[in-house]
Amino acid sequence: MKIKILLVDDHALFRDGMRYVLQQLADEVEILDTGSFTEGLKMVMANPDIDLALLDLNMPDSNGVSSLQLFHQRFPDIPLVVVSGSDQRDDIENVMNLGAMGFISKMSPSKTMLSALRMVLDGGVYVPPQLLQQAVAKLEPGLALNDKRSQRASKYGLTPRQLQVLQLIGAGKSNKDIARELNLAEGTVKIHVAAIYQTLHVNSRVEAVETARRFGFIADGNAVATDGDI
Repeated sequence: MKIKILLVDDHALFRDGMRYVLQQLADEVEILDTGSFTEGLKMVMANPDIDLALLDLNMPDSNGVSSLQLFHQRFPDIPLVVVSGSDQRDDIENVMNLGAMGFISKMSPSKTMLSALRMVLDGGVYVPPQLLQQAVAKLEPGLALNDKRSQRASKYGLTPRQLQVLQLIGAGKSNKDIARELNLAEGTVKIHVAAIYQTLHVNSRVEAVETARRFGFIADGNAVATDGDI
């Protein structure tokens, strides 16, 4: 298996360290790296077959989330992961809304980084557990569901909103479809899906639905979306 990765970070020492980590993702890994956001855009234009992009938000020629939005608008099909020097961010939902499929702290162990990047490459989404808990706490509107499936799901740690999202994933809905149906921002849906993965100890939509069916959270016979949304 061969994959091509873009790494954009203005700290050369961090890029050197990440090269070692990224080489463990596949048998053959090609890494394009630069310390400039502008140069990173040029690299993608010259290499449209990039499989994954890692971007630091805080670089001299980057405007933070605005640059993230620009990257996603220009290259919407490339999975994008934000690499941050902080583990206390309050804007996870905003970052996810602007196209990121993952948010990784630079202080994470290499094993955690590898697991997170493999999840994104498999079509998943990753948010650090400590940040995910904070984000979910802000998003839950106090929704209450009283049917047997929701009560069973609650015992396993799923919130009523997460159960709704999980049921729609089982029905074959994409993130955009779920956001429209539940009147949520797409970034909010991504955060709920990340929480579902963590709670059920799974790494993909298919695994999440299979586990949910096994536990009786959702009915059998639904089609799972496999469009790589999350």
